[in-house]
Amino acid sequence: MIKDLAKSLLSVSIVHIHLKKLEISQEKIKYKNISKRKKNHISNNRITPNFLKESIFPLPWTLWPYEAKILIVLIGIWSILGISILGSSSWWVASREMGNWAYFLKKQIIWTIPGIGLFYLVLNTNIKNLLKFSRIIFFALFFLIFLTNITGVTVNGSSRWLVMGNLRLQPSELIKPFLILESANLFAHWNLIRKERRLVSILSFGVLILLILKQPNLSTASLTGILFWVMGLCGGVKLSSLFSFASLGIVTGCISILNNEYQKLRVTSFINPWKDQQESGFQLVQSLLAIGSGGLFGQGFGLSIQKLQYLPFMYTDFIFAIFAEEFGLFGCTLFLGFLTVFSYISLKIALKCRNNYTKLVAIGCGVLLTGQSIMHIAVATGSMPTTGLPLPFISYGGNSLIASFFIAGMLLRCSLESTGFIGIISARKTLN
Repeated sequence: MIKDLAKSLLSVSIVHIHLKKLEISQEKIKYKNISKRKKNHISNNRITPNFLKESIFPLPWTLWPYEAKILIVLIGIWSILGISILGSSSWWVASREMGNWAYFLKKQIIWTIPGIGLFYLVLNTNIKNLLKFSRIIFFALFFLIFLTNITGVTVNGSSRWLVMGNLRLQPSELIKPFLILESANLFAHWNLIRKERRLVSILSFGVLILLILKQPNLSTASLTGILFWVMGLCGGVKLSSLFSFASLGIVTGCISILNNEYQKLRVTSFINPWKDQQESGFQLVQSLLAIGSGGLFGQGFGLSIQKLQYLPFMYTDFIFAIFAEEFGLFGCTLFLGFLTVFSYISLKIALKCRNNYTKLVAIGCGVLLTGQSIMHIAVATGSMPTTGLPLPFISYGGNSLIASFFIAGMLLRCSLESTGFIGIISARKTLN
């Protein structure tokens, strides 16, 4: 009786496996047919709506996993929301200082165009190719960060920018996608990498964090450290080593604060902003007033009072405070829910990836975008010291916007490669 039952269960399992294989093979045949149709369309010089739909993306829409479909919608919502909130928060200061209420809005839209172009380019590039060329760009930007400490433009006590004609570069923002790629290169097969290479890579990351701290830019240095730590954890680095690195990072951060009057003032004003609310605590006090003024449902879109030049940096470092004032607790809860959904989708994409490289890239993208957003919100709400960290896709700034689109494109590409229809050959070559 038990033998018969076991045989029947085994036969059911075998049938199920065969059905799964048949389903996968049918999808592959379907994809091959689509590829053939593409070639036929090109050879006949006939462009149809179906051809356009199938050729815009690296994988036909019908073969996209549900995570990728949700993700591209979330990125679109985030980008549109960013343009809207930036327009609302910046029009007053733009009209007063620039003579044109849409000055910052227009510049952000101009930066959005190359950002979308870069997003599309990354989406159509194998992760393997991005990993291959990331080191060159990483060290080029590393050198530019070094230059900011020598010839960088100082704004509000921090030297983060390099001026090249009419272009202002912030290398510490532009390097973020390549931090993810280089971390994936290091941690994907941590146990198989020679000790010499491990040491060189860790030292280069450590020097990078120190250079960012020297600017000073404590928030970006902290975010970089958190990114390395999480990716190292997911890559299989021993917990004892990770806690040692974390302890070293905390000690380094404390030394930087104690030796830098600018950062020390930020920390003391964070502890008690009301003690010196006209000087060091002014930004945080005005931010808290903006958030408190929002109430349950907010003042209404475009009706913020604090953006009338009461709150400094209302369209960059404290843009969330303006959002909270206009949309209230209800709007803030929705935005936090949005970030939760984004984090969940990022995690699902990472779990579905077929090799360690794409898994770590997906994890890094999710950690950086959501982590940076949470840190920005924490600054605006007084949960951590005041630092200049932009809110991805929302804060004004071309460097941040370009980096955010690049990271979003990598995350979406990881999701498409998880299907096995694209990028799988490259992944196998890498693993071998």
